[in-house]
Amino acid sequence: MADLKDIFECTQCGYCCQGETTVSLNQDDQKRMIEELGLGEDAVRAKYWRVSGNVVQMKIVDGHCIFYENGCTVHQGRPWRCAQWPLHPSMLSDKNNFKTIRESCPGINQDISYEEFCRILQELMEAEGTIHC
Repeated sequence: MADLKDIFECTQCGYCCQGETTVSLNQDDQKRMIEELGLGEDAVRAKYWRVSGNVVQMKIVDGHCIFYENGCTVHQGRPWRCAQWPLHPSMLSDKNNFKTIRESCPGINQDISYEEFCRILQELMEAEGTIHC
């Protein structure tokens, strides 16, 4: 069986944490983040989240996720979308997605072929349901 480290090992470079957009947090994400931070929900909501109606997202500070500070400060409590990135299923169906993501992510094995990457990612996804890095 292939291992995740055969195709990816997060370097916590923060490239994926940069920008003016962020991911939405589902209920499980919110709960995991609250537990990781060790604060009450109201405190986490006020300090770290941007809430618009029913949509809860992490705040952006100086062009990056509020939790990025020389690495993810809430790595164990990060949202599932962050945990999945950059191993997005779209990479399996579009070689250009793979190339673009690999160019921007130093954690992706730079020596592996697209075909081998897809084989391993597909194997891992089937074994685990979803991939969390």
